[in-house]
Amino acid sequence: MKPCLEDGRIPIRLLLLDDHLLFRESLAGLLAAERDFEVVGQCSNSPEALKAVRTSDVDVVLVDLVIAKEFVRSASSVRYRGKSLVVARVADATDSAIVLKYGASGIFLESDSSSRLMQAIRMVANGEAWVDQRVIQLLADRYPQQNGRLQGNLTDREQTVLGGVMDGLSNRKIGDQMGVSESSIKATLQQLFTKAGVRTRSQLVRIALEGPLSPSPHKN
Repeated sequence: MKPCLEDGRIPIRLLLLDDHLLFRESLAGLLAAERDFEVVGQCSNSPEALKAVRTSDVDVVLVDLVIAKEFVRSASSVRYRGKSLVVARVADATDSAIVLKYGASGIFLESDSSSRLMQAIRMVANGEAWVDQRVIQLLADRYPQQNGRLQGNLTDREQTVLGGVMDGLSNRKIGDQMGVSESSIKATLQQLFTKAGVRTRSQLVRIALEGPLSPSPHKN
């Protein structure tokens, strides 16, 4: 285990879940260079990962999009309290909608930079959401809002905060743009969670996009 950081924090503990060994090993090497990350394990399938998070202290699971459908749906059954960041090779509306509905904390596309991946991991570990803008746009195009059940029930402040969440901004960044404190943004975000009936930012994004849990077989 890596020692505590200079400020006393424990490094973010990561589990890699992907069926491509070379990709896992390459990603592990990349993450090892970051002082605040610790790769505590690698798994090739969901059952292995579910066993690992049940017996190890894991903060964030980095999981392939296809495997994520099984892992994220089953994680609560083993009382996994950490986060799941999906690392997708391509943006797929159907699979993205499903994993967000089941509670994934974000979706990162492999075509993005390594520095952005580090940022996404840190945000997710800190309770934020990271959904790539290309995925958000894909979901918006595929599942246009049908009745505006969330949008039409929001105050101006809530709509502004929701817009910031949809843009992938942190609470602090949204607060800076609005000229209010981060704690004020957190309070507004809790109001949004209550109105949407969700517990996480990623679920809020999913509700705002109004996509169904089981999308139709129609393809773009």
